[in-house]
Amino acid sequence: MKIYGHPMSTCTRKVLMTLAETKTPHELVVVDFAKGEHKQPPHLARQPFGKVPALEDGSLELYESRAMCRYINEKAGGALIPTDLADRARMEQWISIETSNFNPPTMKFVMHHILHFEQPADVLAAAGAQLDAALVIMDKQLASHPFIAGERFTLADVCYMPYLEYGMVTPAKEIFAKHPHVMAWWNKISEMPTWRQIAGRASA
Repeated sequence: MKIYGHPMSTCTRKVLMTLAETKTPHELVVVDFAKGEHKQPPHLARQPFGKVPALEDGSLELYESRAMCRYINEKAGGALIPTDLADRARMEQWISIETSNFNPPTMKFVMHHILHFEQPADVLAAAGAQLDAALVIMDKQLASHPFIAGERFTLADVCYMPYLEYGMVTPAKEIFAKHPHVMAWWNKISEMPTWRQIAGRASA
């Protein structure tokens, strides 16, 4: 299995975490953003939107990180997707919340403070309000469950991890800090050895 992506990319990191947790052998082929390789014909043939990552597994070519994570887990017979119908539905609910309500405002802070794509003050203010609203709901969930979708670590947790890793080194950290159950959950999952390796924080 080949993953075409970049180790600093949020979406690539979701896939790498899934690969690590399912112990799936793979090769990471780095797509160099600085050279514009993500917009060149070879990569566009794999990912027509010019983003990363893309996956090749035999004759299967796949893009969109959440679909890739589901595929990797299912192929490995992994435990990152619940078998119980209700638990699986809750996992999908929280992945949808990540996609629609958590990722977009968090990435406004990441774009402005890390990637240096300037965001107007009113855009950041609106992003902060949207993020806080999502965190209120997440905090309530995590007050009574150890993981975002319930009693165990799933792809729902994986999907939030890259955005939290970057968001926590921006002023969005102050918004996260207002929600103690979210912070307790993040402090727990961010220290998983697999994630520390992927985020470049593994012990020497």
